[in-house]
Amino acid sequence: QVPLVESGGGLVQTGGSLRLSCAASGRTFSSYVMGWFRQAPGKEREFVAGITSFGGSTWFADSVKGRFTISRDNAKNTVYLQMNSLKPEDTAVYYCAGGPSAGWSSILPRSYDYWGQGTQVTVSS
Repeated sequence: QVPLVESGGGLVQTGGSLRLSCAASGRTFSSYVMGWFRQAPGKEREFVAGITSFGGSTWFADSVKGRFTISRDNAKNTVYLQMNSLKPEDTAVYYCAGGPSAGWSSILPRSYDYWGQGTQVTVSS
């Protein structure tokens, strides 16, 4: 088990920016593909962004391409989600996830073994 703790959520106006962080415990973090997901009320959890273990490859949902970036600092056991040009439809609880089962381009929640508790992002219009 790898505890994951998200932070950085909050309330922002349309067009604004937020940076989410996900801190992991354990020495195996740097070997895991990591991802960000989100879930809005009444909707299924959806993939947002993923990054390979050393950050060489990233992939994004079409809805966030060009606006969001994902990065990681393995020395700090932390993965980030930089969100720019936020829209009201980005409002959701954002979760980070990772683990040994996820691979390059994984977008399904079941591919990720470990999950954080989530952080709320609210974009006002």
